[in-house]
Amino acid sequence: MPYSQPLPVPGVGRRSKVGVISMKLSVLMPVYNEEAGLETILQRVAAVPIEKEIIVVDDCSNDATPRILAETSLPGLRVIRHPVNRGKGAAIRTALEAATGDAIIIQDADLEYDPQDYPALLEPILSGKAQVVYGVRDLSLQKPMVRWGNRLLTWLTNLLYGARLHDMETCYKVMLAPIAKRLQIECNRFDLEPEITAKILRQGYAIYEVPISYAPREEKKLSPWKDGWPAVRALWRYRRWRPSA
Repeated sequence: MPYSQPLPVPGVGRRSKVGVISMKLSVLMPVYNEEAGLETILQRVAAVPIEKEIIVVDDCSNDATPRILAETSLPGLRVIRHPVNRGKGAAIRTALEAATGDAIIIQDADLEYDPQDYPALLEPILSGKAQVVYGVRDLSLQKPMVRWGNRLLTWLTNLLYGARLHDMETCYKVMLAPIAKRLQIECNRFDLEPEITAKILRQGYAIYEVPISYAPREEKKLSPWKDGWPAVRALWRYRRWRPSA
C-alpha cells in the first residue's frame, strides 16, 4: 500500500550464486528493564531463518536485564550498554551507528510484536516494490485512550505530510540502511516514531504497509499524556526538515 513511487537506492543487497538477491537485516532492539520477556523475544528473533545481526542497546536497566544479556549467547548478537538511561530514541541512535546490515528493523524488547513477520515485511524490499515498509497493527486491540491517540497521530501525519498511512506509531519500521543512516535521529524518547516517519516522508520515499501480528501488553511505558504532545511537536517540527549533505 505505497502512497508514492519509491526512490532508488543503489548498491544494496548481494546476488547469490543462484541469482537471488540476499539481504542482511540489522535488528535494532532498545531495552530498558525488560527482564520478563527479554530471553523469549531474543530467542524468537534468533529463530527467524534470515541473515541478520541483533544489536541490543541496554539503556541502563536496573533489573535482571543486564544479567540475562550477559548469559545469552546467540549467533549475531551484540550488546551495547548505556551508562545512564537516555531513552528509546537514544538507544536506537546508538544501535544504528553500530548496524552493518543492508536493511534495518526496530524490534521492541517486549512480546507485543512477532518476529515471524520479518519475511513478510522484507518481501516488498526484496522484490523492489519499496525501500521502506511499516507493519500495520490491529489497533482495535489497544486500550481506547492509546488507540485514539495512535489514530490521531497517524491522521495528523497524513495531514501534514500528504501521506496515507494507517499506523504511524508502529514499532516495525523496516528500511534500507542508507535511508536509516540519513535520518540524523535527534529525539530521545517515544517522539522517535514521528521523527522517523516525518524524515522518511520529507525525503520523498514511499512507505509500504504490511499487516502484522500484534498482542498489546497491559502495562505500557508510553503515556498518551506524557508522550502525546512531544509526538505532535515532532511532527510539526520536522515538516520542513532536509537531510544535511
